[in-house]
Formats: sequence, structure tokens, C-alpha cells
Amino acid sequence: MNWSDTWNILKHLSLRRITNLAKLKTSYWSAKYFKTSGNNGLPFAASIEPTTACNLGCPECPSGLKQFTRPTGKLRPDLHNRMLDSLGKQLFYINYYFQGEPFLHPQFLDLIHAAKKRRIYTATSTNAHFITASKAEEIVYSGLDRLIVSIDGLSQETYEQYRVHGKLSKVIEGSKNIVEAKKRLNSSTPFLIFQFLVVQPNEHEIEHVFRLGKQLGIDEVRLKTAQLYDFENGNSLMPKNEKYSRYKLGKDGKYRPKYKLLNQCWRMWSSTVLTWDGKVVPCCFDKDAQHVLGELSTSSDFREIWNSQRYTSFRKAVFGNRKTIDICKNCSEGTKVWT
Repeated sequence: MNWSDTWNILKHLSLRRITNLAKLKTSYWSAKYFKTSGNNGLPFAASIEPTTACNLGCPECPSGLKQFTRPTGKLRPDLHNRMLDSLGKQLFYINYYFQGEPFLHPQFLDLIHAAKKRRIYTATSTNAHFITASKAEEIVYSGLDRLIVSIDGLSQETYEQYRVHGKLSKVIEGSKNIVEAKKRLNSSTPFLIFQFLVVQPNEHEIEHVFRLGKQLGIDEVRLKTAQLYDFENGNSLMPKNEKYSRYKLGKDGKYRPKYKLLNQCWRMWSSTVLTWDGKVVPCCFDKDAQHVLGELSTSSDFREIWNSQRYTSFRKAVFGNRKTIDICKNCSEGTKVWT
């Protein structure tokens, strides 16, 4: 745990936000142990999608593969302001990422400015290809609290096996630009994270990415396991070391998720996801927005959507028989490791 980032998150709390979080926890425990379906609070966190456009072609990403059935587009500032107003003052964390590359949105940092005016902690994830020296200064001035940089290989050869069409040199350059801008402007934010998606082509570089992060002045290095869509018969991206895989080989010769899916999910109580065109979906696993629970493009009342029959029915389904929900089957949230 990095205490500077943790302290920054805590600074964004208020009595209203703490009270709301307590209501969410109470409602969640009630649903978990007594099978109730009511939610007395509103989300404390949200993911807002700036754009579905992306410059890369990653093999396990529908945005990169251009396999969406939903349209590609970018979030309008007026719709974004409506989202912030409607989500409520209890909201204190926004991840400006769902699908796509956020910095392809020409007004992306204006979105951050709008959230910071409301004292909301802001984060985003990027492939860092568009972070020039001047853009790095703009990012620091925007007040962005956390910046996750995807660095999935330490040579161009390994990097491009997952980050198709990407250039590792751009990632390194963009990361250096942020570090230097923070120093120049004497800023502790954005908290800079290297995220290393462990796949078979790069798993031999795990130790080296921690050294590189320290060398460049990155605040934290995190390893992430890869969600694979086609895993039953193995996958060329699946790490050989099962420690870094979400899947394990069964006695029948088939791979399966390491985790036993439980009929519970804290995300369904604590957070929500909004697409660039205002659709409200359950969580980040609904990448193609197949489970739309409401639309803020046509409604200004998020509370009404959050407490709607449609949202309530989805929560009931998660807590009733979660394995019947397609987006839940390959998810590690609210699970336990198989023994």
C-alpha cells in the first residue's frame, strides 16, 4: 500500500460520502445473508467511458479488435456534466476508463477538470502513446489523481505480441514525461502506476518490470492476470506459471477458472459503469453493453435508474444464480479459490 495515494483518497471523503458507504455496506450484507434486494445508498464509485476508439489492436480486447456491436464515439461534455450532476454528491471516485484509449478524446482533460471541481478522486488507464512533454504538464495541471500505464513487455518483440500496433518506446517516453512534469511542477499527482498484464510472451520479464519502474521513478508496479475469452483448450497467451493465470488445468484436460463463482458481487452495490453515449451497465465486464440498465442520455435521474426494477432484477439474478449470467462466468469478483 502506498500511503500518499491512500491519504489522497481519504482526503476526498466527506460525512455524506462516509454515510453513503455505510448504507451500501449494510444493504450489501443484508442482500448477502438475508437475500434482500433493496439498496439504501448510491454508488461511491463509477467508471465513465471517454471513448471507445483505440489506436491498438490487443487480441483480448473488443475495442482493439473492433468487434463491438455498439458504435464507436466520444463522450460529449454536456452529457458528462449531466452524468456528474445525476450521479450525486456522495460519489467520490471516478475511473475515466471502460473501453478505448482515453487520450484519444480531444477534451479528455476537461472531463477531469469538471470532476475535480466536485472534489472527486479521478483515475484513468492509458497505453501512454499520446503523452508528450506538453501533454504531461496539462495532465498534472488537470488534477488527475491516478494514472495507470499499461506496459506489457520490456522489449518491442514481447510488447507487441499483446499490444498489437503499439510501440514500447512511446510508453517509456510518455512515462518519463509524466515523471519529469511532476518533478518540475512539484506535484505528487497523478500517482503513477505501471500495470503489467502477465501473458506467456512476457512472463519471463516480471522481475525486470519492477526494476524498470524503480529506475524511471514510477510510484507503483502492479501485475495483472489476463482475462481470456477462449481458454478451455489452452491459449497461447496463458502464462505457463499458474500463479499468474486466472485458469487451471482440470483432470479432464480442460482449463477452467481458478475461482468458484459465488452468488454475490460487491460491485453491484458499490459502483456503476456509464458508456460514452450515456448507457448504464452493471460493471466493466459488460464490454459490449449487452445488459443496459438505463440511459442517462434520455434521463437526468440516475437515482431512478439505480433503484429501478431492471437494476433490482439484475442484482437478484447475481445473488440467485450468478453462473447463468454471461458476463459473470469469467469474472473473479466475489469468488473464492477452488481447493
